[in-house]
Amino acid sequence: MSGLLDMIFNSGFVFILIIIGIAVFFNFVPIGLWISAIAAGVNVGIFNLIGMRLRRVPASKIVLPLIKANKAGLNVNVNQLEAHYLAGGNVDRVIDALIAAHRAQINLTFERSCAIDLAGRNVLEAVQMSVNPEVIETPVVSAVAKDGIELKVKARVTVRANIDRLVGGAGEATIIARVGEGIVTNVGSSIDHSKVLENPDYISKTVLDKGLDAGTAFEILSIDIADVDVGRNIGAALMTDQAEADKRIAQARAEERRAMAVAKEQEMKAYTQEMQAKVVEEQAKVPAALADALSKGRLGVMDYYRMNNINADTEMRKTIAEVKTDGPDKPNNNGK
Repeated sequence: MSGLLDMIFNSGFVFILIIIGIAVFFNFVPIGLWISAIAAGVNVGIFNLIGMRLRRVPASKIVLPLIKANKAGLNVNVNQLEAHYLAGGNVDRVIDALIAAHRAQINLTFERSCAIDLAGRNVLEAVQMSVNPEVIETPVVSAVAKDGIELKVKARVTVRANIDRLVGGAGEATIIARVGEGIVTNVGSSIDHSKVLENPDYISKTVLDKGLDAGTAFEILSIDIADVDVGRNIGAALMTDQAEADKRIAQARAEERRAMAVAKEQEMKAYTQEMQAKVVEEQAKVPAALADALSKGRLGVMDYYRMNNINADTEMRKTIAEVKTDGPDKPNNNGK
């Protein structure tokens, strides 16, 4: 009896272990994905799924894109998709891009698609842009013609993605900058702004012929001038500003000369006052010198009188000379 119980216990324990093992197996191995892959005709082994789980790769991110690629007729395998995922790429987007390129008959290999994706570009959008070109609208570009009139130009650039230059090619910002530079150059070389208004297509043709898409990830299909507006008269404004600046410079120089003249005048007045003070001072010494000369006998009384007579005669002659140089003779008291 005890042997029977031991056998039942052992068989039940084994059964429980089998159930636990099956549960762990189904939890560890995505059997549903494996069955889906077999039903879709995709060769994905059970050990490949176990290896993905051990490498912490979500099996759904590999198996489902692989089924999609197999149904689209693409020649890719599990190892390629898993390697791209481990490199940090977006497997599903790469497969969608390859399917879109295959349908559009664009020559895009799996390796190039992975390179574009790892470079940080959206490879699916690039394929879509290659099939359906995109229109890039430039901001308003301000340019000045030779006659000084400002023109504000807005352009629309139709571009198509160049798959071969997506890796290492410049982006949309470069296209916009180059088109803006071409517009400024063409308007600036125009003698009259009215010529630009009459033929705006001349700008687009000239800019398009410069090969602005060199080194970029796009191919420029057309450049269309969307709008041209007349702005300010920059030439007249510059001339006005220059005239105002010249006037201010002249005023500053005139003020400088006036200040120098005032300073010179003040200097001369100060010098004149100083000399007059010296003359007064020296004249004040004359009586003392005369008195000293008289007291010491160096000057006689008659000499002093003769000197006074000479001074009086000099003053009289000076007065007569001033009367003669005043102009015509004035009438006397009788009116004659």
